[in-house]
Amino acid sequence: MSSFDMEEFLGDGVLIGIIPKFIEAGWGDVPALKMINSENMELLKLTQPQKDALELRTYLHDRSLMQYADRMEASGLKLPDLLSMTTASLSLQFSMKRIHASRFFKSGYSFRASMLSSYVPPTRKNNVSCTTENCNVDEYGSNKETLHTLKSHLNVNPKYDSSTTKAVLDLKLNEGHVFKGIVASNPADSRLCGCFQPPPVVGDVAPHSSVENISVQKLAPLYKAGACLLEAKSPPMKASDLWKDKSTILLCIRRPGCIMCRAEAHQLYSRKPIFDALGFQLVAVLHEQIESEVKEFWPRYWGGLVVLDQTMGFFKALGGGKLLKDNFLTGFVLNSRALANYKAAKTTEFNHNFRGEGEIKGGMFIIRRGRGGVAYQFIERNFGDWAPIAEVVEICTKMQNELEGRG
Repeated sequence: MSSFDMEEFLGDGVLIGIIPKFIEAGWGDVPALKMINSENMELLKLTQPQKDALELRTYLHDRSLMQYADRMEASGLKLPDLLSMTTASLSLQFSMKRIHASRFFKSGYSFRASMLSSYVPPTRKNNVSCTTENCNVDEYGSNKETLHTLKSHLNVNPKYDSSTTKAVLDLKLNEGHVFKGIVASNPADSRLCGCFQPPPVVGDVAPHSSVENISVQKLAPLYKAGACLLEAKSPPMKASDLWKDKSTILLCIRRPGCIMCRAEAHQLYSRKPIFDALGFQLVAVLHEQIESEVKEFWPRYWGGLVVLDQTMGFFKALGGGKLLKDNFLTGFVLNSRALANYKAAKTTEFNHNFRGEGEIKGGMFIIRRGRGGVAYQFIERNFGDWAPIAEVVEICTKMQNELEGRG
């Protein structure tokens, strides 16, 4: 398990008690902490055992092996020492399962934020704002090197993204294309020898007018150490207030207890430093409020803002004005793509449950700041489909480059 709760990430060893130091220096969430390099560690005056522990925990978090973090840290062995051990030794000393040992030794398993050298936490610098109206070119310049380094270390887990075609993206993002918006979805096959057809998907992005007035309520804030769910019921707000000042990635969650939804949210939020550098905020959208489910979902699997869309306005917008639904039998049991998505998500070993409505399809919106409109929407055509991380980053980068050209 790889929780985004800072207390769980830092554990009960040599890093306990220094959360205030991290927060004061601007490293206030787990994705940012995983960006810390040797130079940052020196500035923070971390001891060598603390440096070793942070490196180890970052490595384990990338591989969803945090259940071994406390025992490995307590052993006093550094990460290189642990990597030189055999599978049998890991099993004997740390009771590590063979399948986990395979993941432990696998290089490049996930996004390696710990290797970056130029990242500066967003609380210590101005972020880039991508909008169809204005963009501060000087701010872009100050983030350009960081962004280049972040992108160069974007490792997409092949377990999730290898089957996704980028043909639409390649066609739309050719040099000289006027970027107005892209609709994307994974392929969908007929089911039971053609007896059941997949639901159709829309061909055009949702107009801004269809999403700007959706009423939403905040359920959880952007996670920082010590933050908790909003206790009082938040007053309704217009959805457009979310992207009034900052371009926004909206992840519409079908069901927060679903292992495929949790895996998607976890993968996206893990790349938060990239989206910080690009000037985008991350928001999860739920269509029903089950308090226990929200508590399990945030911040363990998602540390961004969480809002409730009780009227399901965003989910209807994904379907061109109507909800995209599929039933369990034809949409999952008889759908080889959905079964493959479930099998891939199971490798995370995330806890999951079946509470709540799970037949309403989700997806993603990338919305420009202000009234710039929807730049991209991804539709969950098969249960467990999600927008490829590389594609999302490419879209956000294209938006930024478009603004740089205007500047």
